[in-house]
Amino acid sequence: MDDEIHVVDLSAFKNNPDAHLDLCREVAKCLKNMGCVVVRDPRVSSAHNDAFLDMMERYFEQDEACKMAEAHPELHYQVGVTPEGVEVPKCQTDPACLEEIAAAAGAAPRAGAQRGGADPKWRYFWRVGERPLPSETRFEELNSPPVVPANFPEFSTVMNQWGSMMISTVELVAEMAAIGFDLPHDSFTSRMKKAPHLLAPTGTDLGKHHKPNQIFAGYHYDLNFLTIHGKARFPGLYIWLRNGIRVPVKIPDGCLLLQAGKQFEWLTGGHVMAGMHEVIFSESCDSALQKARSEERSCWRVSSTLFGHIASDVLLEPLGEFGVSPAADKYPPILCGEYVQNELDAISLLRHKAV
Repeated sequence: MDDEIHVVDLSAFKNNPDAHLDLCREVAKCLKNMGCVVVRDPRVSSAHNDAFLDMMERYFEQDEACKMAEAHPELHYQVGVTPEGVEVPKCQTDPACLEEIAAAAGAAPRAGAQRGGADPKWRYFWRVGERPLPSETRFEELNSPPVVPANFPEFSTVMNQWGSMMISTVELVAEMAAIGFDLPHDSFTSRMKKAPHLLAPTGTDLGKHHKPNQIFAGYHYDLNFLTIHGKARFPGLYIWLRNGIRVPVKIPDGCLLLQAGKQFEWLTGGHVMAGMHEVIFSESCDSALQKARSEERSCWRVSSTLFGHIASDVLLEPLGEFGVSPAADKYPPILCGEYVQNELDAISLLRHKAV
């Protein structure tokens, strides 16, 4: 089926990369046709995801004053916490996105683009992996060290463990995608070295935000290369496939969802398009909330999300055969850090300066 999201088991390729071109083709096909792929990676432990979610629930449950100690607007909120009411979906103001919404008036609604204002979600950004030295980058603010909350001594260990597992999957899928697109195997991964990868859980207080179909994260694409999601404890994430079909995300146990971001679209000259998505308070989310309340569990919806990036000082431009495609002119060369800064400005993060 065109709207079926396939599950790809990465273990066969990991154990013998040269013998599994078919799996690489499948990954590439999924990313091209659907903008996403679901994978099973035996290296990734559900227990580490649970430890991560447990800790982030406790973090977001703190009062606002405690959390704001980790807010850094002077760094464009690219490390530490971003409070609710700050991040604005780009599609509320972007003419190209608004035109797309108008053209799809008879299709699945882009609900998040229809209401004004910023998202009601909190977010925590945690740097994952090696970072460039200040002398190695023109974008030092995008590569700042992580921020550790004072009351969570286990924070660095838990975040680094889960973040490292997630980025290892992103790198493997990136290598498989390159092979599947007939590019050199390291076409993407070599450009990811010392990139500002971000473990980026969102936190939404369902005790406060629980109106039917309320938008937690408005209709948008991600500005990074590949986004990876572990399984959350509350539903609500919806994605749009390349054919325009809107589907709820249901990640099987032990699996991970990867969705293409705008940097992937740039490097492939639009052959792979950035995947659109939104998060809402759905009926299934309401059911999960009632169950959590009855079991006296946390009522914060925490996402298990990591943004895999291209390095800030790498030139974004279509690679290989993608560079001579008719669409390549839509993706002029630009330093990745400059592109990211432009996108942050569009979603209001770059505009929030310390006063």
